[in-house]
Formats: sequence, C-alpha cells, structure tokens
Amino acid sequence: MSADGEHPETVESQFAAQRGLTEWLPLKLAESAPAVLLVGDLMLDGWWDGTIDRLCREAPAPVVDVRLRTWAPGGAANTAMNLAALGARVKLAGAAGLDAAGDELQRQLEAAGVDAGWVQRHSEMVTTTKTRISSGGQLLVRFDDGAGPVPAAALDGITACLAERFRDFDAVVLCDYGNGALDGPVRDLLMTSLPRRPESLLVVVDAHDPTPWAGLRPDLVTPNAQEAARMLGLQHPGSGGRQDWAVSHRDELLGAAGASAVVVTLDREGTVLLPSSGPVHRTWARPVAEKQASGAGDTFVAALTVGRAAGLALSTSVDLAQAAADVAVRKPGTAVCGSDDLSRYLGSFENSALSARELARQLQVHRAEGQRIVLTNGCFDVLHRGHTRYLNQAKQLGDVLVVALNSDASVRRLKGDGRPINTATDRAAVIAALSCVDYVTVFDESTAVPLIEQLRPEVYAKGGDYSPEMLVETNAVESYGGRVTILDYVQDVSTTAVVNRIRSAGSAQKQSAGSAQTQEEPT
Repeated sequence: MSADGEHPETVESQFAAQRGLTEWLPLKLAESAPAVLLVGDLMLDGWWDGTIDRLCREAPAPVVDVRLRTWAPGGAANTAMNLAALGARVKLAGAAGLDAAGDELQRQLEAAGVDAGWVQRHSEMVTTTKTRISSGGQLLVRFDDGAGPVPAAALDGITACLAERFRDFDAVVLCDYGNGALDGPVRDLLMTSLPRRPESLLVVVDAHDPTPWAGLRPDLVTPNAQEAARMLGLQHPGSGGRQDWAVSHRDELLGAAGASAVVVTLDREGTVLLPSSGPVHRTWARPVAEKQASGAGDTFVAALTVGRAAGLALSTSVDLAQAAADVAVRKPGTAVCGSDDLSRYLGSFENSALSARELARQLQVHRAEGQRIVLTNGCFDVLHRGHTRYLNQAKQLGDVLVVALNSDASVRRLKGDGRPINTATDRAAVIAALSCVDYVTVFDESTAVPLIEQLRPEVYAKGGDYSPEMLVETNAVESYGGRVTILDYVQDVSTTAVVNRIRSAGSAQKQSAGSAQTQEEPT
C-alpha cells in the first residue's frame, strides 16, 4: 500500500477508482467482506434512564427512579460491532471477566456475528463497565468498574491465539485504551511479528497513546486532538485552531506515530488526514442536535478500516468514515452504523439540490450568523481526486461551501454529445454527500454570473489553470466587493481523461471477449 494512500496501478480493485460516496458503495464494501483481526481493550457500556421528582435525604442529590436499563459492547468491542455491521469478518481478541457483564458482552458480540473465540474469560478479572445515568435526556453521572490489571494467564492466552496467524487477515486493528489487554507478551508478539507483515496487510492503531506502537510502522493511527498533542508533549491547542495546529505539526506527528498517515479526529469539527506524502484532507461533521451518544470514534475507525481493506483510496475512506460517524452520533447510546444505515444516509442526499431562490434564503441565515459564503461551480461529471482535493480547499476559504452544478443541457453545450455521463440529479447526490459541501444547486446558464449576482458570495473559487482575469465571473464578484480565488490545479487529472480511460478499457474488454469467442467457435 503506497504512502499517499493510492493503490499501485498493478493492483486490481473494483474500488480503486471510487471517489464519490454513493448509495451503493457501503453495500459493495460489505460484499467484499474483508477479514479483520481486532485486538484490544473490551468494555461493556450501560445506559440507565429514569425520572427525578425528589432529592435524597442524606444530601441535596437527585433520586433517579430507573425505568430503563440497556447494555452495549464498548471500547474495542464496539469497534468490532461496527466492523461486523459494515460487512467485515471480525476475529476479536481481548479479555473479560467470568461475570455477568462478561456474559452479556460475549452474548451481544456473538449475536452480531463477531467471532469472539479469542476473547479470554478469567475468574480473577472484572469486566470493565461504564454505566451512565440520565434523566430527561440529561446525563447526570457515569461510574466505571473493573479497571484492574489483566491477569497474566489471560495475556498468555491472547498471545497463543495470535501466534503466526496474521496472514489470515486483510487488516489488523489495535485498540489500546490503557486497560492492559495489549500489555506484556501480547505487545511483544505484535511488535515482533507485525513489522515483518506482507505489504497487503493493513495495520490501524487506535490508541490513547500511539507512540509505543511506532515500531510497527502502522498504516494509520487515529488520535483525537488532545491525544495528538500529548504525543508531542505539547499543550492541547483548544477547539478553535485544532486543524491548523495538526497541519503545522504534520511531520512531528507522523514521526512520533511511525505511521504512513495520521488521522486526527476533531469531534464536531470533523477530521484532518495527514498523509506522509500528498495533500492534507479535511472532513466536516454534519451538525446534529445534542444527543446522549457515545462511540462515534469507534464507528469512524471501523469504517476507515473497511474502506481501506477493500481498496478505497485513503481520502475516500476518510470521507466514508466521517459519514458513518455522522450516522452514529444521530443514534442514542453506544451506537453502531451498519451498511444499510450508511447506504440510507448517503441516499438521503439524492434530492438535495436547492433552487437558487431557496438557496439565497438559506444563505441569509448563515450571513446573519457572521459566516462567509464560498461559491464554486462546474460540471463535476465523474468525480475524481482532482475534484475532491479542490472542493476540500474551497471549503477552507470560508464557512459555508456552495457548489453550483451545470445542468445536463449546459454540460452538453460545453462538452458535446455523450456528456454528461451522470445526470444532474446523480451528480448533485454525490457532491452533496461530501462532508466539505454544505449546499448544491443546479444552473442552466452558460456562465455562473447570474447566480453570483443573486447569491453574492464573499468568495468565488475556481480550480484549474486559470487566472482571475480569464474568468467572465470576476467582474460580477468584484462589483460588490467579493474575492476571486484560484485553487490548485491537479496535473493530469480531469474528467475527460477519466472518461477516455473508462471507454478505452471497455473497448479493450469487448475486443478481448470477441477474440476469445472467435477462438472457441468450432471450425
């Protein structure tokens, strides 16, 4: 697997060219059913909810009459649940106690299709549980139990299961939250075996402190912003400038993690992908009302792993993982995002294009909140990495990104017969599913000037080998004090080139099939 996240041309993959997040993609990924080994700290999450109508006598503390108790696998077990729900064949290794919590954990894992045969149950261990008490949608308290050491016999059992078995898998995920399941002989075995892994084996490290695993040379590590700061012995940058901080420390983070790529998760702000080579890539989380949700980070790691193990490009896998996390945070409790959930979510963008009049009304709300509007336009017929990189850059010029798509008739006028390949409805759905895009509209005119005059964006962005003087839209933008920005041009990447390659490949396959048929016909 190359450092920039692109699969070599010699590797055949049905997903290698997939750039857009389409409704069918999660289902196809599930069909690929990558084999994933997950080793990590297992937990059981409790969610108890009740009513409050009095204070206790002993202290001014509320009395919660519990009405509902639910349990869900947490920690590495939640990552395993999400992997299985997304279609992976999951083998889970870890440790749990011989207690009621361990029984419940194992029952739910097996019911979800997770192979928990390598989970070591031990009488001297208490299963880690995290129980949350809430009332009226408000979390009141969380109490944790079972944070003791993992018995040596359990660690030896995990080690015996793992020995010389890594080649049976497409990916290995390590979930190290400091509870001890990856200590001692388990760590020694992993540090000895995985650095000698075949190139095709993906290694993902999700750890509170990824630095002890740097010797593995992992393909991906996924710290949050606070964990990333601790990796470098620096103070947490705060919520405002976390992306800029991560980008400015890109080389140090990659060095400390020993990784080919670091994905720093930013909670409600999305994520930032820092590959060892190639451009930085951002995702943005979709806004959601406050919910009592947990485990979206586990969902992110699971979807990222499935995407990469199945052959998706790295930036597309990060976009997919962001979409899965968006699904998870909309569910209560410790949530799981499955292939059907993700497919429905991506399909929800199908009819998302707004009329120019409705869009103008929406943008008034954003301006009232002091947000800057960025507008860009184009055909975006067959989405490729030039498009996604360009839109990612455009988003960072302001707060709200609007993408205006040429209508089908407009594309035909510009590109000729045979275009567009995809209808405006399909193009809008794919573009709208990108986390960097806030709104999509479709216009029929030959230029974006009428739309610019109606929307009056603060920034008009254009990609390609242009200058502002070459664009007919420049005068319209500058007439009201707007700014025109030309973004990076990706050499040798264009929709026309992609379409020509697809057509050439199709012609070659037809010729090959015709030749084979001729050879097989009786003389």
